[in-house]
Amino acid sequence: MPSLPKILQCQQVAQSKLFRVEQLQLQFSNGEQRTYERLAGGKTAAVIIVPMLDSDTVLLIREYGVGVEGYELGLPKGKVDAGETHIEAANRELKEEVGYGAKDLQLMKCLSQSPNYMQHKTQIVLARNLYPERLEGDEPEPLDVVPAKLSELEQWIARDDLTEARSIAALLLARQYLQSLK
Repeated sequence: MPSLPKILQCQQVAQSKLFRVEQLQLQFSNGEQRTYERLAGGKTAAVIIVPMLDSDTVLLIREYGVGVEGYELGLPKGKVDAGETHIEAANRELKEEVGYGAKDLQLMKCLSQSPNYMQHKTQIVLARNLYPERLEGDEPEPLDVVPAKLSELEQWIARDDLTEARSIAALLLARQYLQSLK
């Protein structure tokens, strides 16, 4: 494997409330130099939670996605606040978005998203042994909680309103893991 490219220069070229764009001058191990741009990651990571109501029932949420201009099904998710662990953030987001806490939270896998131009990473957390508890969230409207069967996952994935790659990957990984326990 070649050595990592050397970062000759890195500068911020744009910023909004949500995003920072950086331009990097890179030199590769063979001497080639190129300019790349990336969405810079924040100081905190994100979590996506697979909340299992029972051994086959996962709780999805339906919320508005401005990027696709429509309501989408997906898993609860959110950022890790300063001073929080991934597990604490997952349990908080679960309470805010789904109305449940979990007695058993397990880190599964950290996913990158478009690693060629994004620094962002999301930790998948499996949540089991749920109990009712609601915290006030920051969503602009109530989220619709939709139970789905992992045994029917292919049918759910085929739907036009379940398209987010992180949710689909997390559901597939969770199903595989839970089947390995049987």
